[in-house]
Amino acid sequence: MNADLPLSLVEKPRALHEDKHLLVLFKPHEMLSVPGRGEHKLDSLAWRAQQYWKNALIVHRLDMSTSGILVLARNPDVHRQLSMAFAERRIHKRYTAVVEGVMAAPESDDGWGLIDKPLILDWERRPLHVVDFEKGKPSQTRWRILPTPDGAPSYPIAHTRLDLEPFTGRTHQLRVHLQSIGHTMLGDPLYAQGETLAAAPRLLLHARELGFTHPVTGKDLFFEVPAAF
Repeated sequence: MNADLPLSLVEKPRALHEDKHLLVLFKPHEMLSVPGRGEHKLDSLAWRAQQYWKNALIVHRLDMSTSGILVLARNPDVHRQLSMAFAERRIHKRYTAVVEGVMAAPESDDGWGLIDKPLILDWERRPLHVVDFEKGKPSQTRWRILPTPDGAPSYPIAHTRLDLEPFTGRTHQLRVHLQSIGHTMLGDPLYAQGETLAAAPRLLLHARELGFTHPVTGKDLFFEVPAAF
């Protein structure tokens, strides 16, 4: 995308919340969170946001193939406070995913299971990440089974719909954790193969919920955008 395009040709991001301190925006799947290297990878949620909100600063990211909710700060102090809230795990994040295979419900009182496996970049196959119990960084994901909502698309292979909550925020964490227990996400262009890749037209991973305390007003904020799959 050309940086000199007139504003009328740049689609304005969908705003779930806007005030003078921060923005909460929706990122479509197959859109970068931040610009990549080179003019051809300029287009991204952060770049589009800055065309309409000049002071927008990205706080966290979603993988390009993942859709969902992102918060952006509008000044350096709010950016620092939100970044600290993420680092200290004071942000509520919940994802919807559809994975291959039929999963059994966790044997726990609250219905949640835990995947606790350290992750590391696979340098020979980057950008892929892998589980590595010797050198990987600690990574934890909670999961539980979700019922399929009325009107949801059908998929040609056996599958399970999940709620996912990452305790940590490693690159590709949710995708690699589910793959590591034999349940790769449908349509994943990096980790799925064969019928699992072909089963869906996109990666079936969506950042559905985001909740946090406003760093200036102290008000508790909560946002939800249901998955389109």
